[in-house]
Amino acid sequence: MLATRELTPEGPRRSATCGPRTRSVTVNLAESPLTWLHARGHLTDRQFDAGERLRADFERAQLSPSITMRWDAVRISSTGDRGLNASERQLAARQRFDAAVAEAGKGLSDILWRVVCAGEGLPAAEKTLDWPARSGKLVLRIALDRVADHYRMV
Repeated sequence: MLATRELTPEGPRRSATCGPRTRSVTVNLAESPLTWLHARGHLTDRQFDAGERLRADFERAQLSPSITMRWDAVRISSTGDRGLNASERQLAARQRFDAAVAEAGKGLSDILWRVVCAGEGLPAAEKTLDWPARSGKLVLRIALDRVADHYRMV
């Protein structure tokens, strides 16, 4: 399921409108289990946005295992960068991620991590967690609602 989206500094825009002077990118709507569920109407926009924000914090915190060398640029103090350095941004993302998962609760954090962060499909997550079939969707929706409340999404 490929779709053309406007490319913004934050990433591809969710709406399908692209102007003639904008940069566009083709995205795969079935790339992640979260996107697949949203594209088929199983998740609301609010739940999808909360999941994407949680995944972004997970990736910015670099919590997934590293499989290669880091090729990040070295920060030089004379460049005048007044923002956070890479380590500070990573720590801030880790704090946001940990707080959001804690807000979801102990029983809901497992399904959040498996589907949103690890990219596991719902059937595989249900089997791994030893849950009944088709129960993961409901639990995931509850968890994403709590994460959306934590991020204060409307």
